[in-house]
Amino acid sequence: MTVKIVLKRVGTAAITIVLATVLTFLLLRLTPGNAIDQWAREYSIQYNISLTDAYERIARMINYNPLEPIYRQFVRYVSGLAHGNLGYSMVNQGLSVNEIIAKALPWTLFVSSVSLLISFVVGIFLGVKMAWKRNSILEPIVSLYSVVTNAVPDFIFAIILLIIFAYGLGWFPINGAYDFYLTPGFNLPFLLSVVYYASLPILTYVITLIGGWALMMKGSAIGVLGEDYVEAARARGISESRIMDRYVKKNAIIPLVTQLAVALGAMLGGAILIENLFQYPGIGYYMAEATKQRDYTVMQGILLFIAITMVVANLISDLIYSKLDPRIKVEE
Repeated sequence: MTVKIVLKRVGTAAITIVLATVLTFLLLRLTPGNAIDQWAREYSIQYNISLTDAYERIARMINYNPLEPIYRQFVRYVSGLAHGNLGYSMVNQGLSVNEIIAKALPWTLFVSSVSLLISFVVGIFLGVKMAWKRNSILEPIVSLYSVVTNAVPDFIFAIILLIIFAYGLGWFPINGAYDFYLTPGFNLPFLLSVVYYASLPILTYVITLIGGWALMMKGSAIGVLGEDYVEAARARGISESRIMDRYVKKNAIIPLVTQLAVALGAMLGGAILIENLFQYPGIGYYMAEATKQRDYTVMQGILLFIAITMVVANLISDLIYSKLDPRIKVEE
């Protein structure tokens, strides 16, 4: 891949991020309601200043003033972004969007990465078995499972797991990320508690993702099975198990590896309902809370962060694909 192609891909990603920035800016301005008014009245009474001064201070604090002309609002918004400032919460005074994301992101990344890894490994195993033994009972079972899990929204599975394992059997906690009496850090009780509280959210994602990975791996493996080098390996007397491991699985998995980054970015954006149901303090939970409280600056900041994450994930996937698979030729 030449420098010209890399710059072209990076430029396309940059343009996409700019468009996402404009869209999130307009989304906030088009949303009805104004959370600053009530805050300004309370601020005026608390600090014994005029309502106008209080309004101006709060507008500067949260980097949003709905009374300004739209172009000045955009300049203020972009200026804040240039300094790494995504704004301040309209509801939680003094709390920045940057702090919210920094606090929530590790929890979302933990659940997303673990569930993605588990579902990927299991899905790859099932996909290879389906491609290798296409007349076995495994294929219709996994195909039906994939259809069901793709058709049913993931939050339905979350509700079912909550009802059975949290409310019914009481095996898992209903909400939270760890036991409140534990000291956060790299100590065994805390780490075990984190895994325990994350079990149901992880299981929800795994249930919904396995079928998709299995079908993708099946399709990729079937394509590899038809290649000439597989037939040549059979002609040389190489065992079927070795052909599967060294020829089929190794080559069929490459297109799926590049999808991992994209899938992780998509999970960050799709975590709202799942994390809100489990009251798990990740990105999705705070996005849902901001939506309920009409905390528009937090909504705007998190939406922009998710959009940038997905664009960067797609860019990384695009750039490494030709490196992972030498058969792919990138055109100028």
